[in-house]
Amino acid sequence: MNICIIGASGYSGRELVSLLLDHPKVTLCAVTSRSLDGKRVEDCIPKLRGRKCALSFSNPSINELAEGDCDLFFLALPHGTAAEFAVPLLDAGKKVIDLSADFRLNSAETYEEFYGQPHPAPEWLAKASYGLPELYELSWEISPLIASPGCYPTSILIPLSILLTEKIVKEEGIIANSMSGVSGAGRNATEKLLYCERNESAGAYGLPKHRHLSEIEEQLSLLSRRHSKEVVLSFHPHLAPMNRGICTTISALAEGELDREKVIDCWRRIFDHRPFVNLLPEGEFPDVAHVTGTNRIDLSVHADPRTGRYVLCSAEDNLIKGAGGQAIQAMNVCQGYEEGEGLS
Repeated sequence: MNICIIGASGYSGRELVSLLLDHPKVTLCAVTSRSLDGKRVEDCIPKLRGRKCALSFSNPSINELAEGDCDLFFLALPHGTAAEFAVPLLDAGKKVIDLSADFRLNSAETYEEFYGQPHPAPEWLAKASYGLPELYELSWEISPLIASPGCYPTSILIPLSILLTEKIVKEEGIIANSMSGVSGAGRNATEKLLYCERNESAGAYGLPKHRHLSEIEEQLSLLSRRHSKEVVLSFHPHLAPMNRGICTTISALAEGELDREKVIDCWRRIFDHRPFVNLLPEGEFPDVAHVTGTNRIDLSVHADPRTGRYVLCSAEDNLIKGAGGQAIQAMNVCQGYEEGEGLS
């Protein structure tokens, strides 16, 4: 299958280039970037030197892309811009995996509320598949458009959603605290991302309504079997002094008797056959350093009898499991490849 990455100059796009070059079942045919047009890929992404990458960045028009021979397009573009490419490509019969937020939500109103602009293609919201392979069935027959989840939502939805579905935790009073590496803010030259601003410094941001909160609450509400009301949680993102990774801690009230083994049994039943979910032994905590560079998410659970709460912990690489790697995982599932093909 011939692949094109549109918008490959950012951190997630660069990870996609690196991973897809080594994928045994696909051919990376084109890599686009307006700012890097004409430059050799290995000159702009130095870690690729020596891997015989003959590609150069290009800047074709949308019509040229739609008329070309690429079968699948990964969109590593900002929200709003991604839809401008996705719709013409889909109309031309192409397959699209979008790493932006443009098709993650079902509601155009919610999109406008959280992203501050009308949705550019509301007719596609109901047609897109939410690309979290651990929770949803994915196939090109279901939809040619995969909306790859956000990094924060992945770290929360995988450990929490099934516990809501199985009524092991309550819908009320959920609190999620997350710490993200600086790469989660994108490859931007802004003052707040300068080394002296971020080194030895950590703090909350985006409170009380970070954009990813809309995606988290919508998915939890869809996946919860109770459907009596929408799930509302308190989400507290923090920027931490590390390059990459997300560490999340979730506190949720137990439904019924507090029993750690109920959570473990539930997770094992759902995730034992999933190659990228790793359950840690009792007493161990997920650590970003242990998952960096992988498509794995590590989970642990701890029962707190003082508060009647479960404490759920997760760690992932925000640029791989939280972005490019998960998008490739979704592609593998849809294509019928081994789920871990081309991923570590």
